[in-house]
Amino acid sequence: MANDAPPRWDRRMQQRLARGEAAALGELYDRFASLVHNLAHRVLEDDDAADRVTREVFGYAWENPDAYDPKQGSLRSWIATLAHRQAVHRLREAEARAAADPAGDGTAGDSPAGDGATGARGGHTAEDIEERIREASVAARADYIVTSMPAPLRAALELAYFDRRDYRQTAAELGVTEDEARRRLRLGLQLLSTARAPLPEAGPPPGYGRAL
Repeated sequence: MANDAPPRWDRRMQQRLARGEAAALGELYDRFASLVHNLAHRVLEDDDAADRVTREVFGYAWENPDAYDPKQGSLRSWIATLAHRQAVHRLREAEARAAADPAGDGTAGDSPAGDGATGARGGHTAEDIEERIREASVAARADYIVTSMPAPLRAALELAYFDRRDYRQTAAELGVTEDEARRRLRLGLQLLSTARAPLPEAGPPPGYGRAL
């Protein structure tokens, strides 16, 4: 929850970034780069554009560690939010650029997002783009919910949905009763169902409306 004390690692990482420890940035990148890239790719559908967003997100975290408010949630959640917002910003930037160059002759710039992201010229309608944004929002929330839920609930969900175990097999593998397995699956699914709640709209990280 937003009022929970953040993990000690989160606080320590913020302090190290504020001191300008380059090793802290490397550690942050190693832990969350895959998350950032995957979220950006869900929106932009292009590796180069997702790479660009990844650079921007970690550049922003490096330069603005105090922008993270531990009272509002985990560092992982903050990084994921930055990634989602910046990717959405780049996608809408691509849409605007493609709309300004409907002939697709390059007069409004080469690639819609500057690094090869697919835009309206690539056959995506405005409705397609908004749907991708909604799907990415759900994915971001689902990722955070799964990784932050209690370990017993997460283990039950992983067995049931990734390993295709039924509740009896899940109970046997976890060493719990069948009623307990059903309870964990039910609670886990209730938490995941909140992933489709709408996220508040927000702009990109301040100062990151352009390439690094």
